[in-house]
Amino acid sequence: MTDISNTPSPPTAVDWASGKAKALRKKRYAADRRLRYYGIAAIATAVLLLGILIGSLTSTGYLAFVQTHVTMEVAVDPEQVPAENPAEGNYRALVADGVQRLFPEFEGRGPLREAGNIVTNGAQVILRNRVIADPSLIGQTIRLQVPVSDPYDQLHKGVIDRDLPENRRRLNDEQIALFETLEERGVIEQKANWGLIFNADSRFPELAGLAGAITGSFYALLICFVISFPVGIAAAIYLEEFAPKNRWTDLIEVNINNLAAVPSIVFGLLGLAVFIQLFGLPRSAPLVGGLVLALMTLPTIIIVTRNSLKAVPPSIREAALGVGASRHEVILHHLLPLALPGILTGTIIGLAQALGETAPLLLIGMNAFLTSPPGGIMEPATALPTQIFIWADSPERGFVARTSAAILVLLGFLIFMNAIAIYLRARLERRW
Repeated sequence: MTDISNTPSPPTAVDWASGKAKALRKKRYAADRRLRYYGIAAIATAVLLLGILIGSLTSTGYLAFVQTHVTMEVAVDPEQVPAENPAEGNYRALVADGVQRLFPEFEGRGPLREAGNIVTNGAQVILRNRVIADPSLIGQTIRLQVPVSDPYDQLHKGVIDRDLPENRRRLNDEQIALFETLEERGVIEQKANWGLIFNADSRFPELAGLAGAITGSFYALLICFVISFPVGIAAAIYLEEFAPKNRWTDLIEVNINNLAAVPSIVFGLLGLAVFIQLFGLPRSAPLVGGLVLALMTLPTIIIVTRNSLKAVPPSIREAALGVGASRHEVILHHLLPLALPGILTGTIIGLAQALGETAPLLLIGMNAFLTSPPGGIMEPATALPTQIFIWADSPERGFVARTSAAILVLLGFLIFMNAIAIYLRARLERRW
């Protein structure tokens, strides 16, 4: 007969209300609070670091979104500019005459030469383009507004401190006095710098813009999308719906997953060896850049498409097959439309990642110095990331602000593309 006198009794409410149980509950609740606080601290740290990044870029780059201009009167002399061929005019002499009008008290070449340094070296090109666009200006006196050269632009923006000793400034007292004379005469004005977006690159910071880089990035992303989107979707459909499950398909899947994590510079080396050296495609062309970016984006699109197809409920596939639909009808009429939100989201995010890549584009030479945007996918071009790299490596002070401004423009494009991805997902997503 079993003696139950020594058998422990089951815990009662009084036992759980004891001091030991209360201590355990308090410890668990404290651990929950700490985990919550750690999460809040992590988010706050990420937001703080992001704010520091954006703040530092904005504090440096906002100066590039405005530009100092000088307005002068220029007489378009018919003797200097032939009406039958305006492109062959002596516009440098016309600009020098305009500088003389700014300082009528000056006589002699020395003071005028120093005063001419205030105006950008591209003033004659700006005047020439305006006269070519409107030949009726020949024989007239026009008001020409051109950027000032970079040192004077930095002076007007406060980057160069006028109160510093002369040996610590880029401009001496005489040069500053000349600029202050123009300020007193009301011909100096600071306005929005649309040239940052609509001008091509230049060796003069006051004239440099991103038009060539934006055009090159557009062509490269267009080639990337045209190649990677259909090929990636077709590969994902085959692997998910048709491919047999064996060691070969397993090997392909492993390699696709590995390619998605390969550093981008490896794809640049591949593009250099295959597309340029083997196939002989032109160096620096957006076509080559797009092909390299397509190779880099393809694994991401395949993985995203397969996951989107897996997310479609099996009942839809089975119902379509049950009413007599063929395999391709099930895929084209049911699975793909329902998986499209995830596919588009992954594709746009992949393209946004490709837009910010620098290393592969540098290896294939998309960092050429071009004074005009490319006219097609076979012409030499640059891209936004490589343009930022070029400006960051330039010694002129004006390119410091333009580098930060270009980064802000690139971030703006990336935010825009991610916003489109979020909108498409919210617009097209189906819930089951």
